[in-house]
Amino acid sequence: MIYEGKAITVKEIEGGIAQLNFDLQGESVNKFNRLTIEELGAAAEALKSQKNLKGLVVTSSKDSFIVGADITEFTELFAGSEEDLVANNLKANEVFNAIEDLPFPTVTAINGIALGGGFEMCLATDYRVMAPKAKVGLPEVKLGIFPGFGGTVRLSRLVGVDNAIEWISGGTENRADAALKVGAVDAVVEADKLVEAAVAIINQCNEGKLDNEARREEKKGKIKLNAMESMMAFEISKAFVAGKAGKNYPAPVEAIKVMQKHAGMTRDKAIEVEAKGFAKMAKTNVAACLVGLFLNDQALKKKASAWEKEAADVKLAAVLGAGIMGGGVAYQSALKGTPIIMKDINQDGIALGLKEAKKLLSKRVDKGKMDAGKMADVLNSITPTLNYGDFKNVDLVVEAVVENPKVKDAVLRETEEMVRDDAILTSNTSTISIDLLAKNLKRPENFCGMHFFNPVHMMPLVEVIRGSKTSDRAIATTVAYAKAMGKTPIVVNDCPGFLVNRVLFPYFGGFAGLLRDGADFQKVDKVMEKFGWPMGPAYLLDVVGMDTAKHADEVMAEGFPDRMKSDFKSGVEVMFENNRYGQKNDKGFYKYELDRKGKQKKVVDEEVYKLLEPVVQGKNDFSDEDIIARMMIPLCLETVRCLEDGIVEDPADADMGLIFGIGFPPFRGGALRYIDDMGVDKFVELADKFADLGPLYQPTEKLREMAKTGKKFFG
Repeated sequence: MIYEGKAITVKEIEGGIAQLNFDLQGESVNKFNRLTIEELGAAAEALKSQKNLKGLVVTSSKDSFIVGADITEFTELFAGSEEDLVANNLKANEVFNAIEDLPFPTVTAINGIALGGGFEMCLATDYRVMAPKAKVGLPEVKLGIFPGFGGTVRLSRLVGVDNAIEWISGGTENRADAALKVGAVDAVVEADKLVEAAVAIINQCNEGKLDNEARREEKKGKIKLNAMESMMAFEISKAFVAGKAGKNYPAPVEAIKVMQKHAGMTRDKAIEVEAKGFAKMAKTNVAACLVGLFLNDQALKKKASAWEKEAADVKLAAVLGAGIMGGGVAYQSALKGTPIIMKDINQDGIALGLKEAKKLLSKRVDKGKMDAGKMADVLNSITPTLNYGDFKNVDLVVEAVVENPKVKDAVLRETEEMVRDDAILTSNTSTISIDLLAKNLKRPENFCGMHFFNPVHMMPLVEVIRGSKTSDRAIATTVAYAKAMGKTPIVVNDCPGFLVNRVLFPYFGGFAGLLRDGADFQKVDKVMEKFGWPMGPAYLLDVVGMDTAKHADEVMAEGFPDRMKSDFKSGVEVMFENNRYGQKNDKGFYKYELDRKGKQKKVVDEEVYKLLEPVVQGKNDFSDEDIIARMMIPLCLETVRCLEDGIVEDPADADMGLIFGIGFPPFRGGALRYIDDMGVDKFVELADKFADLGPLYQPTEKLREMAKTGKKFFG
């Protein structure tokens, strides 16, 4: 054994060729934590001191190669100064450089996922061979940073500027064929042949058939573009990427600027430029928020995995109520491998549900994501029916009928009689209390909420709502089913609106108040979109539907009359009374017309301003800051109340629910992180400036206490 550690071992395997193997003890995956980097440096020293070695093969004993850096260490690391971050990166890069400078040919055998620092390890060797099912890439921009272990330097010289910019600024995970095409890897072979192929490359180098020294110098040298070519490549890319990423996500453009700056430098100087650029991005609030989101997401996945261990199997599901929502649930379940019965009370509903599933599957076929045979298999996994014939075989039912408590009560009671005693009943209600719906059920312990968001196939979140009598088994089985459908489940406790809609409607309340006080809804939309929301509140209400919004608003007003019951007529009510339901009938706050691709586009309709005149108190040109404050304070305060009331377990659940459920700007981290970043004391001060607008703007006593004591929601 040449070297033996807790993450890395090095041994001679054949004919003077060594194997450096990653196998981080106690972990299911390999990752670059402090230990692994230290051991890689020690392994490099051990290899360098060996005599008569002819080559090195780098391998992994895990199913993945190396998934990247250990992001759990980022929070502490990024809390340091820029100077400390630069020094830390340069120290780590000495290790990668030591591998690159070994006095014999080196090849990495990529058996599985190699991302971020994992792929940068691969780039440090002379050659790379890759298994067909493996993926490689540098996805750091998704965390608000860019590669810091030499990735911007080596990849731009290996695959060319255009390809490197595409991979790094897009943060893409790339399949073997794509990696081979651009030259990021040198061969694609079956996983069990990787070491054999790597050894063959080393032998060819030693026989003079391949020039690994020339390859190495190419990676360590300057980018081979003249001044004009370099300017054209980088400047055009910067403009394109800036337009695509937007100003709220600076890392993709900064990565290009760094590559442009070090294009005329050799490796060591270029890596210094990369390290400084990396440190600059790591100190941004965007990076802090996106790293926080990643860690929150990991925590959510861990919770879901714990629930899965207690779950009953769902081999056959059912959805009650076809239509768009039911069809979406049926499609998602069948697509991900759980057969489903789709029941409705009439044939038209069945036809609409099947049409929705077929439409979504056809799109996948058109995009090359599946073939016609697979589409047929998925459709055959959806069984349409007008009766309860096979319901004794169903393990879990999703009720998705109209949002009316009396209708839902009747359907749920009827269904409970038709399923096995151990079957789980769930309701896809968006606002109605689970305890209310469970009131007339014989087995309330088998009942919970399973709130999907529309459109089902696109929205990642599912709220799993626990009623006062819901059993752990019901929650666990529903969580496991949601996860099997490819969704992110969050378990919340029962209340009107649960988490997402309970928080969303105070936001709409802020919008209603702005309209009443003379704000232009178009300006409010533009300001909130600039703030980072995917669409402004007027546009969002058009997408939700004015009838749906009005109904939900009434439920919320009944549930929280102290702050959600309005004492004035809102713009939503005006739109509803004038049959302007939004996108569903092509007119709401905006009009909707089809563009050339047949998609709805919003256009201004001056008639709306006339309709709103009776409920608007003159015109008022609010500042952007006041619009943001009046929209965000109610949303943030209601999130705080959900946490204090125990509707969500912790701040991470709350923030992830808003990001996945209503598109809260990810670069801001969520409502509670937004308060943290402003400072709890500063947020309370801001809210107090608007306290005369009513209870929606008045902080809780616990939040005031946090402000006094300097506490935060995170860290």
